[in-house]
Amino acid sequence: MSMLLEDPATHATTETTAAQRLRTSMAAMRLSFTWFGTRKTLSPEQKAQAADTFGAEGDFLSAGKKLIDTKHPKFKAVTAVRGRAVAYFKGISLPFPEPGIRLIRQDDLDAVNEQMAALQQELAAAVDELDEHYHELKQAARQRLGRLYCEADYPVTLRGLFEMAWDFPSVEPPDYLRQLSPELYRQECQRAQARFDEAVRLAEAAFTEELARLVDHLAERLTGQADGKPKVFRDSAVTNLTEFFERFRHLNIRSSEQLDALVAQAQQVLGGVQPQQLRDSEALRQRVAAQLTGIQDSLDALMVERPRRNIIRRR
Repeated sequence: MSMLLEDPATHATTETTAAQRLRTSMAAMRLSFTWFGTRKTLSPEQKAQAADTFGAEGDFLSAGKKLIDTKHPKFKAVTAVRGRAVAYFKGISLPFPEPGIRLIRQDDLDAVNEQMAALQQELAAAVDELDEHYHELKQAARQRLGRLYCEADYPVTLRGLFEMAWDFPSVEPPDYLRQLSPELYRQECQRAQARFDEAVRLAEAAFTEELARLVDHLAERLTGQADGKPKVFRDSAVTNLTEFFERFRHLNIRSSEQLDALVAQAQQVLGGVQPQQLRDSEALRQRVAAQLTGIQDSLDALMVERPRRNIIRRR
């Protein structure tokens, strides 16, 4: 399947409009964590002893010790909450060209804040349970570390050492700057506009690459055979795509007609199709795989074209 690529000038205008939509409809959000360090560098004396064992110079040796067993179920439960928080944050937001900051819809603010508060409570509960096993973890570390064990390495409690926080920083020039220095304010406005222009490109790239990855994976699972039988695939190969469609609908900034059309095509191909139907019908597998392959070809062309288009626009 072939498709016309957008004219760079037309896309630049569309991108500017999309950037304005971002500025008026999105809010900046930052998620951060305070996390107890489970590893510690050996003391100079300990490192010197280790170096002597191998006839090495201490200055050329890097050595550390693991304070507690991070594979313990209660510790894994704590890190799992952090993983869910990060996944949720990324799933309801768009990238932004400032470290740690992403953009969420303004009308999602209350729901996001509520969900983050719930995850924060989950984290606190998981840390409480971990702390109940803290003595057990320290005793196990004492046995495993031998003479490297040092009681001073361990805080009295783990409570308060695993925390998550979020805030909504401003990414716009402060109003007071307009009065203090109109010229500096103008420059900051230009920088802010450039960041939102870049945010549009980042969002386009993220959506395009994710769709390409999901389409490619499902198409590969539906084509060919393994040991004379249809390839096995999990329900998630289909449901991940349907979840992508919903997220795209919710966060789409309408910056690329090409991408919108390809998402609509993929959604139409999979509309009403259940994973078990694909397993039961070879004809359905072949039809869906062929259509997805055509979409993948167009996505590949789009990903190749985007860097060239950016170069043309920046000349």
